[in-house]
Amino acid sequence: MPSPVGDLNLLRAFLAVADARSFTAAAERLHIARPQVSLQIRRLENVLGAALFHRTTRTVTLTDAGQRLFEESAPLMQGLEQVLQHAGSRGSGLRGRLRVSAPVEYAVQVMSPVVAEFAVRHPEVSLELVVSDKVQDLVGEGIDVSIRVGWLRNSSARVAKLGEFGQAVLASPEYLARCPRPEAPEDLAHHRWIALTLLPAPLTWSFTNGTKDITVRMAPKLRTDSAVALRALLLNGAGVSVGSLLHLESDIRSGALVRLLPEWTLPKGGVYAVYPPGTAIAPAARAFVELLKGEMLRRA
Repeated sequence: MPSPVGDLNLLRAFLAVADARSFTAAAERLHIARPQVSLQIRRLENVLGAALFHRTTRTVTLTDAGQRLFEESAPLMQGLEQVLQHAGSRGSGLRGRLRVSAPVEYAVQVMSPVVAEFAVRHPEVSLELVVSDKVQDLVGEGIDVSIRVGWLRNSSARVAKLGEFGQAVLASPEYLARCPRPEAPEDLAHHRWIALTLLPAPLTWSFTNGTKDITVRMAPKLRTDSAVALRALLLNGAGVSVGSLLHLESDIRSGALVRLLPEWTLPKGGVYAVYPPGTAIAPAARAFVELLKGEMLRRA
């Protein structure tokens, strides 16, 4: 018996708008024109005899009927998409489009060999690597999986933790030749601190040494929103900051950077795979993340 909706594309359009709270973002995600999304929503509302969205010039929100439809249909559509994706990937390998995002330094130092190997293993997948230290709108930008490093802000997206990394206070030998080496965490408040503004709290740091815990509020002399720029500033003697051992351990081994206060530890950061909400995780995205996990274990 045919469905009263008649076309699952109408339901896909509805779920995309409900996820993104935007007709424009939904159209980009579905790779169709915005008027087509509006037409599909109107057709679905006509079939159901109920308005699904409250629309203003600035916002799109679900009506009570829309909320009920979203809660009941999203899990069913996710299951159907998984069945279709798994069926399509059997025998002939992965195929289609995969869009992955990652921070600049992580993409260059860790992910580049993973991307290269994935391309060889799965030649039928068209992979796009979006490299930016900014947090992307996964739905609006059509990203299948985002690799994020550090600390996650509140999000409705689905998250899988892939690993952790240590941090350390770092400075160059040139900087330390001009300024006295800090003997305790409190001394850092008097140094030329470089703040990485990507972090949730770039000026407040908690140090632990056995049973001792100290929190220091830094007075920044420089600020940057790029981990790559932070490394360059440290290497050029611009000041002191906390850096990721995941990215800067080679600089410490070579002597280009000096680890300060080694007896004090800082909170560990995390590496996460973040998937957009409400849609099935693409098999290609799962395969990419599994390959990345293997690379991280190799480096551990």
